[in-house]
Amino acid sequence: MLWETVRLALTAIRRNVLRSFLTVLGVVIGVAAVIAMLTIGQGSSEQVSADVSALGANVLVLRSGTSGMGPGARDTAPALKLSDYQALQDLGSLSAVAPTVSTAQTAVYGNANRTTSIIGTTSDYLAVGGWEIARGRGFTRAEDRSGANLCIIGETVRTALFGATDPIGEKIRVKSISCEVIGLLSAKGAGSFGQDQDDLILMPIRTVQRRLLGDQDVASISVQVARNVSVSRATSDIEGLMRDRRRIAIGEEDDFSVFDMRELASMLNSVNAVLTGLLSSVAAVSLLVGGIGIMNIMLVSVTERTREIGIRLAVGAQARQVLMQFLVEAVVLSVLGGVIGILCGLALAYVGAQIMAIPFSPSLGVIALAFGFSALVGMVFGYFPARAAARLDPIEALRYQ
Repeated sequence: MLWETVRLALTAIRRNVLRSFLTVLGVVIGVAAVIAMLTIGQGSSEQVSADVSALGANVLVLRSGTSGMGPGARDTAPALKLSDYQALQDLGSLSAVAPTVSTAQTAVYGNANRTTSIIGTTSDYLAVGGWEIARGRGFTRAEDRSGANLCIIGETVRTALFGATDPIGEKIRVKSISCEVIGLLSAKGAGSFGQDQDDLILMPIRTVQRRLLGDQDVASISVQVARNVSVSRATSDIEGLMRDRRRIAIGEEDDFSVFDMRELASMLNSVNAVLTGLLSSVAAVSLLVGGIGIMNIMLVSVTERTREIGIRLAVGAQARQVLMQFLVEAVVLSVLGGVIGILCGLALAYVGAQIMAIPFSPSLGVIALAFGFSALVGMVFGYFPARAAARLDPIEALRYQ
């Protein structure tokens, strides 16, 4: 009985293929948009988590100034110094400390050149930032202290300047500095905001301060919390040390900030979830529009097939059988739109993930939810036309021309 009803519904749909396709188009667009938004949102969250993990485990970042904005934010706080970095090295709750400064400069090798980010730091930067050396080596402690004219380059810089040539041992020019390439960083790819993480050159911080920036300021200090030490304890140790070094009295506001990178990831994921939910809600509206389209077409179909309905009722068909026929037809239309929408949504999400360089992470739960919602739309909006068909008077229906 049910299969016969489905067969009649499919026959009616094939009878008007173009109209049926236009009917389900709203459902297709709605399901595709919802799946694409949620899948891309999930991929973005995974990328943020991966980027934070790539920074290394239990990483804190110390910056001068407060983290707040607007009234009360202290933008005139004194800059960090190398002496702060040296003092932090004595804290037993930290396993690695890396001061950083940065500037954009043009690196030149032969006839090739590239404007890139020059990061002045120390040998601990690799451990704190979760970097690995693909070839060559990192800085030694002696090279950190002396400010040697050495550099470690990222994969993007290597490709731009050296092509297929091995860069180790070669010399590049950065502004007025001729520095020897001693290491090549393993590629990391794009970051959470699409930035190229491999477009950088690392140099000893004293070299960058003296030769490129002309000051002794430190932009930030990244630290790695020691094993078996809680992040809260390490944060408290850093804050206590910096308040003492900066002579901040009890009750006064800090003129520095300590960021936990995991909190940053949590904040970004929360913002991402809100935006994804908002966009998905907007996309879901087209599902309702598609449902209204199905109801409209089914009402037209009931009107067109009034005489056919009258004949079925006259030869003994029950009202519930007629209701079921039109209800199944509406559900088949919406489910068909749901299936096409799922395929289109996954395809759009895959293309978007490739363009944004984020993981493609389809969720079976999201797919099942979208499919179930499309079927529900068919049932809800198909019920009223089906009920109208079932309530037709057989005699009046047979008279209909």
